[in-house]
Amino acid sequence: VGLAQWAPADFLRKAELSNGRSAMLANVGWFWPKIVGTFDSQDVTTTDPIKAIAEADLQWWAQFFVFCGMLEAVKYRGELEGKSYTGEGPAVIDWAKQWDKLNADQKESMRLKELKNGRLAMLGFASYVANYYIPGSVPGLPAGF
Repeated sequence: VGLAQWAPADFLRKAELSNGRSAMLANVGWFWPKIVGTFDSQDVTTTDPIKAIAEADLQWWAQFFVFCGMLEAVKYRGELEGKSYTGEGPAVIDWAKQWDKLNADQKESMRLKELKNGRLAMLGFASYVANYYIPGSVPGLPAGF
């Protein structure tokens, strides 16, 4: 595609992984209210994911942005300490303490799986949004999905 002429390839890979991880969470967020339901809340009363964005209280959005900023700060600090959040070295965040137990082949397999799942999640989420605003634009997805 030639994107590396505008940005370093390692930066683009980090961005792809970060966006893929966000898209995986976004897929869960799209399905969760429709399948499981909503939490007991007075502000968000819909299972429509787009309408829920507007219904969420501003205090929730502020907390969400602070939380995301804290995660980015942890990633940045970890990189300054020589750690990685892309899997090329010691993990910045490894709550389960499993990453260092994997051998090189298992780590490479896990990195590839995460990259592929992230790419699929980005395509999937983009298709949900497209089908939401343009019903019938994605074959196989019902209108209003």
